[in-house]
Amino acid sequence: MYSWDPKLYSSNSSAQKNWGFELLAKLNLKGNERFLDVGCGDGKLSADVAKSLPEGSVLGIDISEEMITFARNHYPQEKFPNLAFMQANASELTFDSEFDIVFSNAVLHWITAPEAALKGFWKSLKPGGVFLAQLGGRGNAAEILKILDYMLENEKWSSYFRDFVFPYGFYGPEEYGKWLKEAGFSIRRLELISKDMALQGESALFAWIASTWHPYIQQVPQELKEDFISELVTLFVKSYPPDSKGYVHVQMKRLEIKAYLEK
Repeated sequence: MYSWDPKLYSSNSSAQKNWGFELLAKLNLKGNERFLDVGCGDGKLSADVAKSLPEGSVLGIDISEEMITFARNHYPQEKFPNLAFMQANASELTFDSEFDIVFSNAVLHWITAPEAALKGFWKSLKPGGVFLAQLGGRGNAAEILKILDYMLENEKWSSYFRDFVFPYGFYGPEEYGKWLKEAGFSIRRLELISKDMALQGESALFAWIASTWHPYIQQVPQELKEDFISELVTLFVKSYPPDSKGYVHVQMKRLEIKAYLEK
């Protein structure tokens, strides 16, 4: 498990949050649903959903203790009585027919073998319940990964990555379609979508990398982390220069899922 800085993530995850709100807009909430937010992170999306469910409830779960503490502190139950947060592993859920909606945004690509998680989501839903998710898909952040591969071949960094295993599950509809059906879901939509992540200059690119690319950064000694990120940023903007307004663009591929537990 990687160490997360909730404050850093909260300040540098606007793209993920915007994608999450776009995804939520595809739900027609009645206001009384029980809603499970898998990988709730800093809790902002969970809190926004809770406002839309005056007669329902939201449970946000995350594997990171730091994130759950941050979420509880920023969205306390005194102000959000229908919102709760709990530390939990998405691959080890024990809920049984408790939720109308299982939602996950920008999380499931952290699980390289998601079969157990998907079966847990299926079991967590009530009959007729909805599973809605977006995650990094096949081809996600390919330009960043290409430069990281180049850096890892350099002797300056290679010694820190000798036993490194690619940490992401960037899959396509073919793989997820198979796993969803095996878990028992009826699939309504499963597609790869291109997204342009626009970051306001090199400093924003640095902060985004520092806040989310932990599998690579945490391989490097503390005293070299800043140098590692700076080199990645320099190489990226050299290959993919900012636009006329100074924005750096990272091309992302997101896999969107909408599936049901049939009645």
